[in-house]
Amino acid sequence: VQLVESGGGSVQAGGSLRLSCVASGDTDLANCMAWFRQAPGKEREAVGHISTGGGSAAYADSVKGRFTISQDNAKNTVYLQMNSLKPQDTAMYYCAADPSFAKIVLGRANYWGQGTQVTVSS
Repeated sequence: VQLVESGGGSVQAGGSLRLSCVASGDTDLANCMAWFRQAPGKEREAVGHISTGGGSAAYADSVKGRFTISQDNAKNTVYLQMNSLKPQDTAMYYCAADPSFAKIVLGRANYWGQGTQVTVSS
């Protein structure tokens, strides 16, 4: 499975961005997908995850109510809509996929994208 993120950029606080993650290859192995982020000098943290087979997404408390994960299975794409962005949202954002929901939740997914940078200025 190959994952390619896009949509990052620089915005001012309060702005919005939409990240995309396109999966290719054996997408049957990408039943569960998630977004993670890592800021300089900090550990990677989960942003949220979704099962591509259906069901609702789950989010970290730090982004709940501001970020939304959605999917377009026909395009093998998962999106991360980020609204009301804050400077503390600045990070490299990564897409991850795995057939195991448990591994996704634990951050131990087999498949990762290269990341897309999001920078939020105050």
